[in-house]
Amino acid sequence: MFPPEVLLIMVNFAIGLIITISLNIEVGLLNIPQFGRLLAVVMGAIIAAAVPGRILAAMLGYPWGAEYADHMYNYKIVAEINSVLANNPLLSAGIFLLTLIIAALIGGVTGYLCAYPAIRLKETLGITLLAFGDLAVTIAWNYDPLVGGTTGVFVIDPFIFVGPAMRFTIAAFITLVVALAVYVYAELLVRSPYGRMLKAVRDAEIAAGIYGKDIIKVRKQVLIIGGAIAAMAGALWALFTGSMKAATYTRLQWTFWPWAFMMLGGVGNNLGIFIGVLIYTIVRYLIIVYKGAISTVVGVSPEWLEYILIGLLIILIVLFRPQGLLPEKPTYSISARRVTSIVKKVEEEVEKQEESSQSKSNKTS
Repeated sequence: MFPPEVLLIMVNFAIGLIITISLNIEVGLLNIPQFGRLLAVVMGAIIAAAVPGRILAAMLGYPWGAEYADHMYNYKIVAEINSVLANNPLLSAGIFLLTLIIAALIGGVTGYLCAYPAIRLKETLGITLLAFGDLAVTIAWNYDPLVGGTTGVFVIDPFIFVGPAMRFTIAAFITLVVALAVYVYAELLVRSPYGRMLKAVRDAEIAAGIYGKDIIKVRKQVLIIGGAIAAMAGALWALFTGSMKAATYTRLQWTFWPWAFMMLGGVGNNLGIFIGVLIYTIVRYLIIVYKGAISTVVGVSPEWLEYILIGLLIILIVLFRPQGLLPEKPTYSISARRVTSIVKKVEEEVEKQEESSQSKSNKTS
């Protein structure tokens, strides 16, 4: 058994890594001013809270319409569904995968819809996406039949079949596995021809357009990819916590913290982001746990200590390490060793041709 502190750090690290990777794909690879990461995250959380529970409620004969999100009935319906999932591991696994798939699809659709203003509002896209995120939270907070409005809803538990003693551990490890899979996908994307094309568009958009790259289509594709990944993070968090209340999804946690993670690790560098998220997660956890003791030394209210210290760290990064801990490195279509080998062969061939030409010249003379 792992200590609860380790599991909590693991989950926060995994969720933070998924969101920051999605942000890096849009910002680091294509330079899209993505300040609306909250939008895709909250859409994923809404899907996890509203869709799989209703599907199972309809299958089992429980109310699945507006009553499902009513706080008078929601906890009873979810408890009945969880009792079924507790005895059916295959159903639990299936509903977990279905939730992630639907969340990714909705996140991708959300990214596609955001691409419309991205085509025309490049300079003001950041504030536009920021407004979209707040709009989604406002709708979920005020429209009760969706996810309970101000009271929120309980979310079904696909991890319950392992038992209460192992539930926290298994859920944390599954979340981490999904995060590592997203990291591997992002690395493969960066090293692929498509990833190199994204960097070419980022660094020289006009030149890329001249060489036939459809800039508008590329932006749409990247917003779809980033939205799909971020929505999975929102769904995972809702499934892990077992509840969803729209007001808890804030710009600070789901947009600005990921930006801080990315700035610390290194924009455009997935390994740097991995390290940045890990450092931030551990430091933030230590601040939260020991902020009472720290506040007695520094003389700052514990309520604001976390924000002050993290904000100070961001300022120091901007001033002294703006490129992050691990700056972005160029990616090559072939390895450096292969490039050296090719250059060496070319040089040898040139030398042979020169020797041959010199030999013919000497014979002629």
